[in-house]
Amino acid sequence: MRDQRLPRYLAFSYAVLTAYACLYPLSGWRDPGGSPLAFLVAPWPRYSTLADIWLNVLGYMPLGFSVLASMRYRRSPLLAVLLSWLLCTLFSGGMEYAQNYLPTRVASNIDLATNSLGGLLGALAGLRWGRMFDHDGALIRWRQRRILPGHIGEAGMILVGLWWLTQLEPTSTLFGTGDMRPLFELPAAIAFSTRRFVLIETLIVSMNLLALGMLLQRCMRERSILLVLIVLLVGLGLRSLADYVFVVPPQPWQWATPGAVRGIALGLLALLLTWRLPGWLQHSTACVALLCSTVLVNIAPENPFELASMRLIHEGHFLNFHGLTRLSDFLWPFLALIYLSANASLVARR
Repeated sequence: MRDQRLPRYLAFSYAVLTAYACLYPLSGWRDPGGSPLAFLVAPWPRYSTLADIWLNVLGYMPLGFSVLASMRYRRSPLLAVLLSWLLCTLFSGGMEYAQNYLPTRVASNIDLATNSLGGLLGALAGLRWGRMFDHDGALIRWRQRRILPGHIGEAGMILVGLWWLTQLEPTSTLFGTGDMRPLFELPAAIAFSTRRFVLIETLIVSMNLLALGMLLQRCMRERSILLVLIVLLVGLGLRSLADYVFVVPPQPWQWATPGAVRGIALGLLALLLTWRLPGWLQHSTACVALLCSTVLVNIAPENPFELASMRLIHEGHFLNFHGLTRLSDFLWPFLALIYLSANASLVARR
């Protein structure tokens, strides 16, 4: 028997994030002046590159995988693959159709075809490896051993995945989430000085690490410092990947500034000191750390030396992905606060 709830959550979350990336920046809507379906018979676009094609295929494979994994296909695996492929194709077609009404986007039949291929490959992969979501599958067995049951455990796992996504934003402070300034085009509130910048960066990194560790504890059956360290190391690896892929020239260790390194050390020390606190006090500590770090992120000065030395890739699908990571970066601390409150209410009812 398949546990369909988690893959359905994953499919829905991934679809929402994909829609945002495809329609970013969600402004300037206008009438295209012609048939919105004309892109279906348009010639091969001159601006399309091999990298764009592969990104389209790879981008829709997780959607096809999670859609198929959320189905019961014991009797007809082929029908499940075809249905998953059809849903991915219709979803991609809807995104291309909507892009006609955005001046900064171009609808493309090549994008539709490659997205559809990605959805089909993902569905085929789900047919082979989607068993991990079975009640006796490896992922579900691990989840039953380590993570709280029900929606609260699944929401915690999705929040961790979203936190990993925020680490693919190369322009933000390490672990720094909740920056509202790009959304409202606000300038930095504090003038830059080296000492002030290093201090604020240290506090942002340490408080976010502490909040992440506390949040992980709140969704685990048993406390595991090893699991927290694994989540942290994956996050650092993703940040190094973003600094290598999206920054020119590649700077995979750009995040390892003096303030960030001190913040990691201080955050790990604070996490160890608070590891055995009662649950209600851990909840309060995590909320205060999230709120303080979000405030600091929004008043932190910009580092002129870093801005002068860093040039981002502004071609292909990077701008779409950049909008997606910016959205995740903005939402994460607020979603984490909602999760912590729901978690505390659930524990109180028990």
